[in-house]
Amino acid sequence: MRLATITLVVVATSAISAASALADDAVACDAGTTAIVVDTKRRVLTLCERGKATASFPVAIGASGAGKEKEGDDKTPLGTYTLGAPRRSRAYGTFIPIGFPTAEQKKRGVTGGAIGIHGPDRRVRALGRIAVAVGWTRGCVAVSSDVEMRSISRWVSVNKARGPLSIQIR
Repeated sequence: MRLATITLVVVATSAISAASALADDAVACDAGTTAIVVDTKRRVLTLCERGKATASFPVAIGASGAGKEKEGDDKTPLGTYTLGAPRRSRAYGTFIPIGFPTAEQKKRGVTGGAIGIHGPDRRVRALGRIAVAVGWTRGCVAVSSDVEMRSISRWVSVNKARGPLSIQIR
């Protein structure tokens, strides 16, 4: 029992350290662009304003990685999508809809929906940064805390008021 506890503490500490390092490692923003950029390999979400990173957060993505093609594949889609307005979610606190699939993707036969950026699952939100150490979503992008999600939601609301806003998932 003691060995199991020590192992869990070591794994948790490693996961938190890795997640914290990612948060400091902002994704490169396209020049002059205001958008959210998600690097699925490094699992980092960056808020880009006029081409400069203003904040960065570690994220969980789909349990099966990236490259969503069909509903139920547990992958996060790749591409550029519109963002909807933040809304309350019973399961995740806050949910920001991602316009997936696009009309072009639908023509190619890509299926799915209900993809977005959201806060931690209400059942395990006490895990904090550990919750983003592995891919666990059905295709969404999830942050580790309600505080992070409120920050992203405020940023989205302010920037959507200035015009259309997109997310680039790479």
